[in-house]
Amino acid sequence: MSLSDPMPAPATGRFLSAVHHFPLRIYFEDTDLSGLVYHANYLRYMERARSDMLRIAGIDQRSEHEGGSGVYAVTDLAIRYRRPARLDDELMVVSRVAAVRSASCTIDQSVMRGDEELTNATITVAWLTPQGRPQRQPKAWTDIYTRLCQGEDIHP
Repeated sequence: MSLSDPMPAPATGRFLSAVHHFPLRIYFEDTDLSGLVYHANYLRYMERARSDMLRIAGIDQRSEHEGGSGVYAVTDLAIRYRRPARLDDELMVVSRVAAVRSASCTIDQSVMRGDEELTNATITVAWLTPQGRPQRQPKAWTDIYTRLCQGEDIHP
């Protein structure tokens, strides 16, 4: 491989049916003095997984934000820590659309090490105007969320 060869694309995870799977590895920078993953990092992993899930589902947040249409904001979060992750663990963030409303979406996420659930969370995001007021999401997006919520494979 030379420097002129195209670089591989970043890992974005993939859908298996209507469930998004996002792989990650734990690095030294992810851990605290005890050698365990710092609790706030699980939220970062889930955020990355949600962002990539939406991107590959066809939801272009960046374009809407840059066009001045709006932005998502987390409005509710419930998280439970079950087991710690450690240096070099290979994890999978599993994300499922749980509910969709005109101005919001709820996503259930789990951080897994093999078959073992380490952390789970339910996150609700609202679609806001640039001034911070709730507004209806683009219809195409609610259609995508609805299909995912119903378990439809959007990438057959």
